[in-house]
Amino acid sequence: MSVFTDDDDNGDLGLLPLSSSSPPYPSNPLSLPPAPATTTSVQHVTNPSLSFRRPPSSPVRSNTLPRTARRRSTQIALAPAEGSVQLEPEKLARLRGWILGLVTVNFDLDVGPVIDSIQPYLLLSSSDSENIAFSSFPDSPQFDQGSQCHSFRIRDSGHVEERALRNFGRGAPSDGFVYGYCHFTQQRDSTSKRGYRQTSLVILTHHPYPALFQTIISILGPMYQQHGSPMLETACHNIANWPDSTPGNTVELGFLGSALQVGLPMHSDEQQSRESLPLSERNAPFHVLASTPSQSPPILPLFEASLSHLWSIWECLVLCEPILIFAPSPDSTSQAVWWFRDILRPIPMASDFRPYFTIHDQDHAALVNKMPPKAGLLLGVTNPLIERACRHWPHILSLGSHAKLVARSPPSRADKPSKGKTMFTAAGPHPGWATKTHNRYISKDRALLKQLEEACQGGHQAKSEASQLLRRHFSSRTTALLVPLNRYLNTLIPSPAESASSLTSTLRLKPFSTSDFFSSLKAHGAQLPFRSKHKQKEFYERWLRTPAFGLWLAKQEEVVQRVLRENAERRVSSVYSPRV
Repeated sequence: MSVFTDDDDNGDLGLLPLSSSSPPYPSNPLSLPPAPATTTSVQHVTNPSLSFRRPPSSPVRSNTLPRTARRRSTQIALAPAEGSVQLEPEKLARLRGWILGLVTVNFDLDVGPVIDSIQPYLLLSSSDSENIAFSSFPDSPQFDQGSQCHSFRIRDSGHVEERALRNFGRGAPSDGFVYGYCHFTQQRDSTSKRGYRQTSLVILTHHPYPALFQTIISILGPMYQQHGSPMLETACHNIANWPDSTPGNTVELGFLGSALQVGLPMHSDEQQSRESLPLSERNAPFHVLASTPSQSPPILPLFEASLSHLWSIWECLVLCEPILIFAPSPDSTSQAVWWFRDILRPIPMASDFRPYFTIHDQDHAALVNKMPPKAGLLLGVTNPLIERACRHWPHILSLGSHAKLVARSPPSRADKPSKGKTMFTAAGPHPGWATKTHNRYISKDRALLKQLEEACQGGHQAKSEASQLLRRHFSSRTTALLVPLNRYLNTLIPSPAESASSLTSTLRLKPFSTSDFFSSLKAHGAQLPFRSKHKQKEFYERWLRTPAFGLWLAKQEEVVQRVLRENAERRVSSVYSPRV
């Protein structure tokens, strides 16, 4: 199967602008876990007859550095690894609690990207192997030599052999998807017919932790390029020695000479924030908030052509409107999609989201077709063919700056536009925001908008600070959206007198009444700066019809029910306990 599209020649396959990939960071919770999942089409295989090498036991730097007898070649062998990393069953179960495996992908001239090896060994179906391989490579070249990081999310298509995980109780939770965090590299190679060697190293996992795994892959990727397969074995032993990935914990993870302090979210809808950390830890380079989006490079330049429309984009996100997100490279779409997912918290993600989506994805026909897109779908794409097939979508965001149009698609004499056509049709839409249906409900923060515009003209530090400010602003707007609902829900909780009159655990949240909610909204108002009272009412009428509201309300009922049940059990215990 070829990776080239109709717009490609037989030159290089997918790459992107070289962007620095450092650890990501930064947010507050409340919501419902994602819909129950299918499990993964992989089987965990061990061979107890092979020798076992005991991994280090402490995250101290000296215990996580690889021990190499001699300096290895910087060239990466394209042949499959001779053997798989061997771990004792308990160590393998601990590793599987964090990752499924480390995958190496190379480019084959006949079929395109193919998986070369998986450490520790993991049995994948052929369809999953193809999906992972193509998702790990960019669609089109964006640099001559270099590396970049991106991520993808693919459906877990089958059943995982979970026996080893169940035995030790350390299985990673699954939302029905597998996440891949990639380090893609292109190097000139005179021995290759294509003139380049293209490889990708991928961390496969069930955890939606972009900050953590981008940090890990940005450490491992360059070391793998320099030292080869021994780095994968060392990395597996390091990960197998990590503590359990218990939600809500802060854990110390030793990895290839680095000691990372990692905060794990309580659930997928908790927004982690550096502002909640002790002052001394907020700017620590290796304190990672696992579920936050990447902050390096700063997100602001990706939105430069759409700054004035960010308030409309936020509204479309919370109202579960589908958005197609286009960029020349998957590192850009990945960063943007994870950023959008993050500023929605604590509202649940009620639909599918794909940081990087290719025409080879098993869900391509289901998500890209002539039908109206699914509510809330966020699709990050770099292939202009997908963008053309999605021009009937109501909202399209093309990332980047107008000033970079020439860099995006250098014109040639043959590229002269014909009458009625634009110069950049083949490279995708111009950077900016295009909507067919949305009219804004809330007012922009014009002071913030001016700050953002000025920061776009500044240096890296200015862009970084403005990016953090932007995240805090829209996160606070999401919290403000929920204030009238939380106020009304408090009136539905049984009073202390009602609770005391029953020693049973049957008390629950009273039914939600739309008319009563709007009476409360009219009486108390909203915290969001709506452009009019009519806009305020229309906005909440629409939000109450979204699938996200249903998930959010179910989570609140679950929380209240649990608290009421615990209180009832304590009352029963106090009544029937013997008095001393």
